[in-house]
Amino acid sequence: MHKINHFKISGFRRLYNLEMQMQPFMVLIGANGVGKTSFLDAFTTLSASAAGKLNNALSQFGGIANLLTRGKSDEIAFQLAMDVPGYDPLEYMFHTVPKGTGYSINREILSQQHPNHPDPFRYIDSRDNDIRYYEVEKKGLVSVDWEHNYLETSLSQVPKMFRQSEELRRILATASQYHVLDVGPRAPIKLPQSMKPATGPGADGGDLAPYLYYLRESERDKFDIITDSIRAVFPDFEDLNFPPAAAGMLTITWKDRNFNKPIYMHELSEGTLRFIWMVALLQSSDLSAVTMIDEPEVSLHPELLNILSELMREASKRTQLIVTTHSDRFIRFLKPEEVVVMDIDESGCTTAARADSLDLDRWLADYSLDEIWSMGRMRGRS
Repeated sequence: MHKINHFKISGFRRLYNLEMQMQPFMVLIGANGVGKTSFLDAFTTLSASAAGKLNNALSQFGGIANLLTRGKSDEIAFQLAMDVPGYDPLEYMFHTVPKGTGYSINREILSQQHPNHPDPFRYIDSRDNDIRYYEVEKKGLVSVDWEHNYLETSLSQVPKMFRQSEELRRILATASQYHVLDVGPRAPIKLPQSMKPATGPGADGGDLAPYLYYLRESERDKFDIITDSIRAVFPDFEDLNFPPAAAGMLTITWKDRNFNKPIYMHELSEGTLRFIWMVALLQSSDLSAVTMIDEPEVSLHPELLNILSELMREASKRTQLIVTTHSDRFIRFLKPEEVVVMDIDESGCTTAARADSLDLDRWLADYSLDEIWSMGRMRGRS
């Protein structure tokens, strides 16, 4: 599986100069305001740039001026490397700066070191409005000969002629971020849902019923993993059923051994709803190459977090999973190599360190990982 192995962010909020070695499963921990959500927002911005939606993304954040590290940076820069099986990593970078009331992309390079060549091969080499990409027939970098949108990256616009660079574009452009699920009175997860093809539960839970119904009928092994996970923490749970609510509409009911009548979704607790949705999400075949989940522990009992950590670990074989948390309880079920501790340095900027690089061995002999964090031995606490 192709995966991002290195990511550097400069000038983005508190992420003034942050480098991180990426793992298949990473959980970012730290106090409020240390930059965990900013890291997800930065990666989401990079994803939008690969999809040709950088202008929209920056507008949603109130413009580039609102994202720059206050008083320290006059540009935002992203750099990353992607593993390519059998080849050297693919390396990508772009810099964007304020220009008038908007912004411009003043540097963008996509390159890869090739055997027996001292200089990297460049797929893209753009500076301001001088957009150049490698043309196979001309065997060199050439300027674009079509109408180029200078507010979007070259990566999102150059011809799709190289398999490796196109794979990087796909991985970045499809990255998905999931926030805390809305479980209010009129939340989609509590309402009847249309019977339609669905490959996942939906970011708002709006496709949970058709997705689970599809799994039960077509991919029973995945459906059984979901129901077994629920049963592991709710011993009285028996099964999920899908009675019709109206023409072309389904609902979900929970069969409990203690009651003759089924329990409907709107009657379940917030934690139970979020757990069902999260377990279903992690079984989805529609997960993007990079999946970001913000605070999955909200409303969940510690026993649910244990199951969730195992399901995330398994899902990380199919998607690169980046999770943020404030929960000591969740950290109890993680391994040091899965945890990234984020903190603030003396200048007010974000730092990051892998927990397995913090010399915790003598503490782990007597304490669990969450206890070590609570004691402040891993930093990252207010």
